[in-house]
Amino acid sequence: MSQTQEPDSFEIRLNALKARIDAACKQHGKNPEQIKILAVSKTFPASAVKEALAAGLHAFGENYVQEGVEKIAQLIAHRQALEWHFIGPLQSNKTKEVAEHFDWMHSIDREKIARRLSEQRPPGVKPLQVCVQANVSGEASKSGVLPSEAVSLALSIAALPNLTLRGVMAIPEPSEDEGLQRSRFAELTRIFEGIRAKLLAPQQILFDTLSMGMSADLEAAVAESLPQTTTMVRIGTALFGSRAAK
Repeated sequence: MSQTQEPDSFEIRLNALKARIDAACKQHGKNPEQIKILAVSKTFPASAVKEALAAGLHAFGENYVQEGVEKIAQLIAHRQALEWHFIGPLQSNKTKEVAEHFDWMHSIDREKIARRLSEQRPPGVKPLQVCVQANVSGEASKSGVLPSEAVSLALSIAALPNLTLRGVMAIPEPSEDEGLQRSRFAELTRIFEGIRAKLLAPQQILFDTLSMGMSADLEAAVAESLPQTTTMVRIGTALFGSRAAK
């Protein structure tokens, strides 16, 4: 793991990020309290997570199972204050580690993964909070269920005993075109609303999260956010600085 440290402090970057979110909320008439920062700490050391925790962040996203599990172990003394999210693609032979160590799983795109996560969630801990990942840009190389199949997958997940279906997630193709960015996130909100309409009333209440937006397109995600719904923006570079190649 290696990373490139930026000269300014984490607190300065965090304040700049919050200013971006507040400005986007003001521009689009959104509630900033419904925008949650998920700090993407992949490739950065445990010390960076501790710095972010001291600055008031509690939710952290990891893309690589082994790295994430090691980091969770290194920060076990802070476990009660930390919320760990797995946000990368997951192979079926790695589900046990995610089920045992993480609080959230954002990237479920097939029923097999969901069933294994439910079966391998340890007894006595709260259900794993999960999102359905949808491929809203139609890229063959991108993980995610087809939008037309998202409702079916979500209903299968909702029936599993050790998972709580919380929302949907997408990673659209990189683009500087804000119109394209917004159209992709608008598609995700349509998927979200389609799933919510099919859930039973108690499940609808818990189904409350849009996992969308990153450092380069968070304004578009804020613009397409929904009322009474948490939009979780997954922010790495804007918080921790530029990453070196893994």
